[in-house]
Amino acid sequence: MEITLDMYQTIAVAVVVLIVGNFLKKKISFLEKFCIPSPVIGGLLFAVFTLVLYITGVLYIDFDDTLKEVCMVFFFTSVGFQANLRVLKSGGKSLIIFLILVIVLIAGQNFAAIGLANLLGLDSLTGMTTGSIPMVGGHGTAGAFGPVLEDLSVSGATTVCTAAATFGLIAGSLMGGPVGNRLIKKHNLLDTVKSEDDSLLVEEEEKHERHFSMYAPAVFQLIIAVGLGTVVSQLLSLTGMTFPIYIGAMIVAAIMRNISEYTGKITIHMGEINDLGGICLSLFLGIAMITLKLWQLADLALPLVIMLAGQALLMFIFSYFVVFNVMGRDYDAAVVASGTCGFGMGATPNAMANMQAICEKYVPSVKAYLIIPIVGSLFADFINSLIITIFINVI
Repeated sequence: MEITLDMYQTIAVAVVVLIVGNFLKKKISFLEKFCIPSPVIGGLLFAVFTLVLYITGVLYIDFDDTLKEVCMVFFFTSVGFQANLRVLKSGGKSLIIFLILVIVLIAGQNFAAIGLANLLGLDSLTGMTTGSIPMVGGHGTAGAFGPVLEDLSVSGATTVCTAAATFGLIAGSLMGGPVGNRLIKKHNLLDTVKSEDDSLLVEEEEKHERHFSMYAPAVFQLIIAVGLGTVVSQLLSLTGMTFPIYIGAMIVAAIMRNISEYTGKITIHMGEINDLGGICLSLFLGIAMITLKLWQLADLALPLVIMLAGQALLMFIFSYFVVFNVMGRDYDAAVVASGTCGFGMGATPNAMANMQAICEKYVPSVKAYLIIPIVGSLFADFINSLIITIFINVI
């Protein structure tokens, strides 16, 4: 039996899943303790439920995930509004350092994938199906490079890349919260927040005050940025390069924010926009999780499972020991390490969800909220594509 749900029914199911996830997080202490995002809790339970229905032949549910993309665009638009140039300048060095770390991670994922593949008796190109293509790249890059590997005689490369991306999405979401939480508690990092004296960041937080009457203007500002952003995205596509669908909206939002900062002619309602962005992020992840096809993972052979486990171990070691230490060994560094698990094995929204779970439990990290989406959205996919191309040509 097959049931098809339209986009309204799909988002309704996603909301129910979010409510269940929130409820379970409050009731089950270890979920709260390790900062597992609510959409991941409810979404995974539902994905397991649909898996059981599918493998028993009882029911297959087909979702219309149109609104997933809409929610994703609105979320990243809200992130674009956070791009205050004055604050970005103060964190410019950290931005460059983290970008270098991401390049090291991408190369490391590919070297690990090829090395494990060779140890298991597989060829290097097959190993690439579990490297940075599905890990840092996620489902989008998996869909783009899977056919390329198939043209190079890697049988079923697209399916394997997609399944590996699904694994990464889950593993990165489950790993990020506990990693950040452990670092904060082990090193007493809340003390570094109390002693921090950065007037720009303090000023930034003061702008997050909420007013009920300002939610409607905040929605209008988001919609204007998204609408104008489609034009910017179309202009960028004329360059022949591939950009994320939300990049235009992020750019317009950043321009609007800085016009506000430097001229004072308009008021950007940052607190309300952040709330709306958080809602869109939760809805995006809810839809993404309920539409997971876990049975794709069951099709993976044992050698590929071993390679994916190796990628999860690499991600843990890299985020816990390398990212945290290089980024400054403070509270912001712990939140960045948590976010790195998200987009290093899945997608930038998963990184933001990991950081949101940490910041809800402790205190906000403006620096992490600026660094992760900028590098994850603007640079990671582009650099990843270049490095993948180099690896494929060399091996």
